[in-house]
Amino acid sequence: MAFGVVSMFVSMLLLAKTFSQTLALMTAEGPTPENERILQVVVPGVNLPISQMVYFFSAILISGVIHEVGHGVAAVREQVRFNGFGVFIFVIYPGAFVDLYTNHLQLISPIQQLRVFCAGVWHNFILALMALLGLYSLPIFLFPLYYTGSGALVTELTENSPASGPRGLSVGDFVKYVENCSVDSVENWHKCIEDISVKPQIGYCIKEEILQHLNSVGRVYRRLDGTTECCSNNSLVDICFSYRGKLQIPQ
Repeated sequence: MAFGVVSMFVSMLLLAKTFSQTLALMTAEGPTPENERILQVVVPGVNLPISQMVYFFSAILISGVIHEVGHGVAAVREQVRFNGFGVFIFVIYPGAFVDLYTNHLQLISPIQQLRVFCAGVWHNFILALMALLGLYSLPIFLFPLYYTGSGALVTELTENSPASGPRGLSVGDFVKYVENCSVDSVENWHKCIEDISVKPQIGYCIKEEILQHLNSVGRVYRRLDGTTECCSNNSLVDICFSYRGKLQIPQ
């Protein structure tokens, strides 16, 4: 019960803070950064992708059912008659309800009434903790099939991207290093990309046999004398160079 009362006051403070931020946003000349907002209104199709609506409505339905089950369990514990339970859909939003006998609810003490009224919030809090625990436990349960912290997984490539192709990336590849910058998390990935954007570009020398092997799978051009090079002399987008002398490549 104490948790429910505290949660109600915290919710009121959050709503008041959100209301003040909304007023400031309406009166401000420039846009307000998203990361400064405590609560964000979620509108399906506007700031929620259509592809995520199934998960969104499923979460609403589950949390609503657990919330009402909490009221029902608390009512039975406090000897309040329980008439029924059900679910509904309001326009597109799913919900749930519990039907309690009003006369019995009015006969119990105010403390018992608070226990019934606050039980839904408590059950939602436990549900949130269980969901958070399950989220952070996924790498453990899925370890035989999936693993984390070993690189960035390529899940999609933009059409006609310079990074795609036989000499580039493919869906399912792991990126472990970017210019000798280790990638083991999303934060490291963004940091490596930012570091590359401010550093000079680096070129690499490869063995001729490797270049010849790429001739069968990639875009490799042959000169009139039979030698190969990585790009055409008439290319406007590739920057190529060659070394004609003896070169020892470190292993």
